[in-house]
Amino acid sequence: MTTTDMPKSGFAAALRRLPSAQKSAKGAPAYSRFVNRKAGGYLAAAAFLLKATPNQVTAVSALFTFAGITAVATAAPSWPLGIAVGLALVVGYALDSADGQLARLRGTSSIAGEWLDHVIDSAKIATLHLAVLVCAFRFFDLPSGFLLVPLGYAAVETVMFFAMILNDQLRRGRHSGSGAPAPAGGRPPVLRSLLVLPTDYGVLCLAFLLLGSPMAFSAVYGALFLLNTAFLAAALPKWFGDMARLDRTAAEQV
Repeated sequence: MTTTDMPKSGFAAALRRLPSAQKSAKGAPAYSRFVNRKAGGYLAAAAFLLKATPNQVTAVSALFTFAGITAVATAAPSWPLGIAVGLALVVGYALDSADGQLARLRGTSSIAGEWLDHVIDSAKIATLHLAVLVCAFRFFDLPSGFLLVPLGYAAVETVMFFAMILNDQLRRGRHSGSGAPAPAGGRPPVLRSLLVLPTDYGVLCLAFLLLGSPMAFSAVYGALFLLNTAFLAAALPKWFGDMARLDRTAAEQV
């Protein structure tokens, strides 16, 4: 359905159409699934009424996100800074959800838009942790060994993001090549969404609200790093097994 097909009934009508334009929430952690997606939906509906394009929403998302990242690296930690950074990252994340919802709402999803979204996502994942590294080096009165934490976190999240994107692309490519439809996702259990909450980018955004207390922030940030590392160590063998099963399924269909 294109933009011209949409009924011009305002914000509420756009919101009502969003559920049919949603991607599957399978595997999504709780904040992304229950908070960020809903916030992104409201922003997508507003952007639809303003006749904004998905790429424009992506650009605004990047402005909020990288403004927050720049502030982490350049300004001395304080409670007002932590609140400003946390809000900037949260709004940027909500807009990151809104651009895809807007594209599906308008019926204008594109490969170029998906590429732009993923490139910006990969840039923010790496630079956010590098900004923490710079901030800790300049302003934190902590043992120098803590500087290894943001370096390790950047590596873990980069690998995790790439693996998850690759999983999705390979599954879509395999099902497309076989001519069979992708399996239905179903409704994932709430418990699973809660268990993987520490891997949620939204939780990381909220951690920056503690930036006024370097000790509190470093403790939460370090805990999230350890939990993400443990998750990745457990997930990589499973994902490899999933890809191996796709190979076996394809071989059986030949």
